[in-house]
Amino acid sequence: MAETPHYDVLIIGGGTGGLAVASALARARPALRTAVVEPKDTHDYQPGWTLVGGGTMKAEQTRRPMARLMPTTWVRDAVAEFQPDANEVLLASGDRLRYDQLVVAAGLQLDWQRIEGLDDALGRDGVTSNYRGDLAPYTWQCVQNFSGGRALFTQPPMPIKCAGAPQKVLYLAADAWRRRGVPADVHFFNQGGAMFGVPLYARSLDGVMAGYGATPHFGHNLVAVDGARREATFERTDGSGRVTEHYDFLHVTPPQSAPDFIKSSPLADAAGWVEVDRNSLRHVRYDNVFALGDCAGTPNAKTAAAVRKQFPVLVANLLAARDGRAANAGYDGYGGCPLTVERGKVLLAEFCYDGKVVSTLPLDPTRSRRLYWWMKTALFPWMYWHVILRGRDWRHPAHTPHDG
Repeated sequence: MAETPHYDVLIIGGGTGGLAVASALARARPALRTAVVEPKDTHDYQPGWTLVGGGTMKAEQTRRPMARLMPTTWVRDAVAEFQPDANEVLLASGDRLRYDQLVVAAGLQLDWQRIEGLDDALGRDGVTSNYRGDLAPYTWQCVQNFSGGRALFTQPPMPIKCAGAPQKVLYLAADAWRRRGVPADVHFFNQGGAMFGVPLYARSLDGVMAGYGATPHFGHNLVAVDGARREATFERTDGSGRVTEHYDFLHVTPPQSAPDFIKSSPLADAAGWVEVDRNSLRHVRYDNVFALGDCAGTPNAKTAAAVRKQFPVLVANLLAARDGRAANAGYDGYGGCPLTVERGKVLLAEFCYDGKVVSTLPLDPTRSRRLYWWMKTALFPWMYWHVILRGRDWRHPAHTPHDG
């Protein structure tokens, strides 16, 4: 029988968090035996899908071969089961891997099946979603072909990946229709109670919605789509039952949750996410387990901007633990959401734990700016591919201050 492979650090997931951690470790401690478990052959720059759906970025610009980005041993497999008491991971192939330290960066899953009829309706007759990279070009096709009528946009219960994305697509579509003079009756059906979770930004976005003549419907959760009849059914959270709405265009943001293999594992908290301390990103019950990104049970926005701040903290604490030093690095809950309120302008929402508003630049955070559009379309993609995925701390991109 072949010996079970054993790694100093085993990383689950080849997304933003997993590749950033793997690259940072390779730079800080080249002698470490590390590996990344990832079944996909390509890596997607998911923040770009909004721009693809808005006609300002090509789909091929958002995808690169995983092999070009992988800085360490690549295990092309998926996780079937975590066995943290034995320091082992069971893979879908039946193979096992052992580790000294484990980093979980497995993202989240999109639960399309929880909306009745959606699978059959997606990708045709005006039903689309920028949450699938292959459908983002169809979103722009629908926006271009739209000649008037009712356009519905949905947002499910939180937490979701990039909470601003459901309304970014609305603004880019409404802006395109306004520029062409297309009569659009625009509606935003949000399961939550406000346009954004931070009141300061919510007030600004209320103004953006009003500027487009768009109608928000709070407390409405999409539960069914009838593609043949062009009808969307919503459950009202106030207990007053369901309502069915006609559409000519429908953009759906699917319900989202932790991956099933995390939910069923000893690593999960009550909601299914990896149960880590919100500051150290270290598991609260397994000292040799860390997590970051969308799968981590931290109360912050699930965005690439969060990972940008998380991975240096995690790497510093992981290496400190290896050396027997105190793990003093702390993540403050930073999240950033560049809200594309029109083609050429972005409102940059930045915030930390408990909704504390922060600003990287000394500018009024409630105003949309053309500078932020340049950052969204040019600077942020460059930073993603050349700074974050290469394990460089964005504050000090020329070196790697993670090791001690």
